[in-house]
Amino acid sequence: MDNLKGPAAIYKHEHAAVRNVNEEFKKKGTRGQRVADKVAQVVGSWPFIIFQSVIILVWMGANVYLVYMAGSDSDFFVSWDPYPFILLNLALSFQAAYTGPVVMMSQNRQTEKDRLMAEQDYEVNKKAEVEIKIIMDHLVYQDAKIKALLDEIKALKTVNDKN
Repeated sequence: MDNLKGPAAIYKHEHAAVRNVNEEFKKKGTRGQRVADKVAQVVGSWPFIIFQSVIILVWMGANVYLVYMAGSDSDFFVSWDPYPFILLNLALSFQAAYTGPVVMMSQNRQTEKDRLMAEQDYEVNKKAEVEIKIIMDHLVYQDAKIKALLDEIKALKTVNDKN
């Protein structure tokens, strides 16, 4: 009866279940890494760019207006950052100095995650290749068994036709 078992019946599916790299990566990350990811997500978004552009335009507009008004009325409020906007330049330089390395940390983390996902894809592909080979071998086995059965039926039919 053992000869009735094909390759698929003999195959043992004994490997670890496919893991979710995203979930594992989330659990493994430190607080600093999660903050870096969030900062990179915010800084790299259109709402942030639009908001920052609006702030810069308001800053520059207010300071130009205050310089103009102070020129016509000496008692008028003095601009806190007249053209060439040195304070604004300093603030943007600080922002770039801090967000640049944080975004790079997040990119490094994303690269590590991509490497883990590629590694997992490779492992899954190797397992799939083995399982597909087993299925193909089993199909060949079934074809042989079906051919043998058809030959037996043909032989029985021939014997019946002679009788």
